[in-house]
Amino acid sequence: MKNFAQYLAESKKTFDYRIKIVGDVSAEFIRDFKDKLKKFDPEKIGDVKTTPVMSKPEGFPNYTNERVNIMDCSFRYPANLQQMQQVVELLGLDVNRLCMADLKWSEGMNREILGIEEQNEDLLNTPYPANSKEQNDLKKDYAAVGADKQVVKNSAADATWTVAGGRTPPAETTNDLPMGVKSPMTMIKRPPRPATGFRK
Repeated sequence: MKNFAQYLAESKKTFDYRIKIVGDVSAEFIRDFKDKLKKFDPEKIGDVKTTPVMSKPEGFPNYTNERVNIMDCSFRYPANLQQMQQVVELLGLDVNRLCMADLKWSEGMNREILGIEEQNEDLLNTPYPANSKEQNDLKKDYAAVGADKQVVKNSAADATWTVAGGRTPPAETTNDLPMGVKSPMTMIKRPPRPATGFRK
């Protein structure tokens, strides 16, 4: 039968995170950052892995053409993004340069992105399927010119088919109204000139 210490050891839970810091950071900063993480009772703090320069680093939409420093950590005490931001702020780093996510979620997202990229690669290298009989027939109709054209036209005036209730009479527009030939200014009558005594 297991004793209490064995049950306690088996029920031990850890909280795994992936911490990312964008941009170049010094070895002294990494050392101090790892030292500050001791308050979360770390079981494991992985080595820092640095990516090549990326045009759009994932998780940092406000940064371009930067490296990303990635560190996988396992704590016995849970942590959140605000606590991590407080740690890097105490070390003099902009909080927007830090990103933290659950390790399993982060790895799952990476697998999904890789799967999508592979799927897109397969689609790009796959030739188009051959045209069906219906597609070939429609191709002939659309390619035809003049009287051979079988496709229904968009213009109602050119359409040869009828609908229930008969044709709708064309709408009346301002172009159908009678146009005047006189300027409205010609209808104005001027008052007689005042008498000035200049002309009799």
